[in-house]
Amino acid sequence: MEKALAAHLSDAEHISNWLGSFERALNAQDQFAVQSLFLKDSFWRDLFAITWHLTPSRGNESIAKTFIDEQPRVLACGFKIAAGRTPPRRVTRTGERVIEGIFQFDTSYGSGLGIVRIPVTDPGRAWVISTSVKELRGFEEPVGKRRREDAAGRVFGGPSWADRRAREQEYSDRDPAVLIVGGGHNGICMAARLRLLGVDALVIERLPKAGDVWRQRYESLALHNKIPLNDMPYIPFPASWPTFPTKDMLAEWIESYAIAMECNIWTSTEFVEGTWDEATRTWRARVRRKEGGERVFRPRHLIFANGVLGKPSLPNLPGLEEYKGQIIHSHYYKSGQSWKGKKVIVVGAGNTAHDIAQDLHGWGATVKMVQRGSVTVFSVKAASLNHAVHYTENLPTEDADLIITSTPFDLALRGYKINTRKMLEIDKELLDGLAARGFKTDIGTDGGGHQMKVRERHGGYSINVGCSDLIVNGKVGLIPAEDIVTYCDVGAILKDGSIVKADLIVMATGYHAPEEVIGEMLGREVMEKIGPVWGLGSDGELNNMYKPTAQKGLWFIGGGFAQGRIWSHHLAIQIKAREAGIVTEDNV
Repeated sequence: MEKALAAHLSDAEHISNWLGSFERALNAQDQFAVQSLFLKDSFWRDLFAITWHLTPSRGNESIAKTFIDEQPRVLACGFKIAAGRTPPRRVTRTGERVIEGIFQFDTSYGSGLGIVRIPVTDPGRAWVISTSVKELRGFEEPVGKRRREDAAGRVFGGPSWADRRAREQEYSDRDPAVLIVGGGHNGICMAARLRLLGVDALVIERLPKAGDVWRQRYESLALHNKIPLNDMPYIPFPASWPTFPTKDMLAEWIESYAIAMECNIWTSTEFVEGTWDEATRTWRARVRRKEGGERVFRPRHLIFANGVLGKPSLPNLPGLEEYKGQIIHSHYYKSGQSWKGKKVIVVGAGNTAHDIAQDLHGWGATVKMVQRGSVTVFSVKAASLNHAVHYTENLPTEDADLIITSTPFDLALRGYKINTRKMLEIDKELLDGLAARGFKTDIGTDGGGHQMKVRERHGGYSINVGCSDLIVNGKVGLIPAEDIVTYCDVGAILKDGSIVKADLIVMATGYHAPEEVIGEMLGREVMEKIGPVWGLGSDGELNNMYKPTAQKGLWFIGGGFAQGRIWSHHLAIQIKAREAGIVTEDNV
């Protein structure tokens, strides 16, 4: 059947024909015609292009109704295969053979990009479609061929570029339109995006330098996924960098990136508290500088980019108060260098616990890991099937980004499950070895692997870079938490009466929910209004991430480098649309 279709029409013709029929049906406001262009069980994910929200839809009736309802306002038109992008091609997505095409379109306020997938066996109807906002008309980013032509540093009889930048960052005579809390990769990506859209944004970072959130983590930390997935917007990582950059490389890069992208930053500055003023539609945001006292800003938007985890969590373990050695949370762990020849208990068995145990072992410590619950474990090679598969297809990064964001949760989970089964085959020997040692593993909620753990709570998984092998061969010991009766002055007492002695206990026990930090900074009323931050919502999207929240002017961004690159674009566009009056409370 596939060969017969290829002989009649090219893949590009199939996509063009579908797009033309879709646009004609939209223009005619013919809901039935739109509905007939989708499979009954079809999927649409709109990324702020049609609905001005992050909107998943399932089923041809729901999809058609939403498109028709929004069309008089949005006036979507000009649907055609996107110029200069990966051309339509036949691929397998979540087990289905489809023709996949990237398309472009225009709206009343700007332009958009999308993905459409039509089955090779039914090329007249779409199975999956996504629509995402690309640019706002009149506010296009001045990059590439549209870059500024002014000589930014050449001013005769006036202050230099460096002097102007220093004065701009003082904020002595103005408030920023946007206050960004957190100077890690997400906060800096946001600042860079907003600057190119002409939105005045200030990043505040409690540590001395941008990127210090990486710089101050444990010394052995490196990325667990490969370079192609992790570039920051506008400036890719150097071509000479290793496949898995270290945390110090990343920290230096973030700091340099902030300078290159002319981001405004106040370091050694803490966000103290904020309250929303409905009358002025601004925040009263109080910040404290390590040197320079306090300042109250009145931004219209407040973005928390300080991670998706709250404060370190220390569980109340029996007898731990009797322990006479040193206890530290993994958040504060730096290196195992000073623990050579010592005995260490690591409480926890997730990704960070594995890295710390491996680091301690590498420095010559005797390490035992306490496992409190089952963990999803896969090798780097296997895990890449679920979190980087589209970035290994030799596509431009921007095209891979479009593909990865085109899939609603229901289909994403289907893909996770398919790939998890493959991952189990790849890692069978490793997982069997762990089981033989008594290490408890699982394959995530609904069989969705570690990606489901990431979506649900950003924990409970481990991407093996060597520690699992140490457990298998007995070089890192394992203690089931249920075998511990109590902790004591010298370590832990087990059910059999033996004592596991320890000079150090590392509590790799996770973090409190991020909304608890929001409650402290913005008040319980705001915390209760917005609800959970991160975790799966009822629609399969992450709670309160990258989209409008129930609290006006409050936004969240978090996750890894890929999330920072992708979602900073969408969040910056949303804020610019509000600053420019394109989006108001009345028309969303």
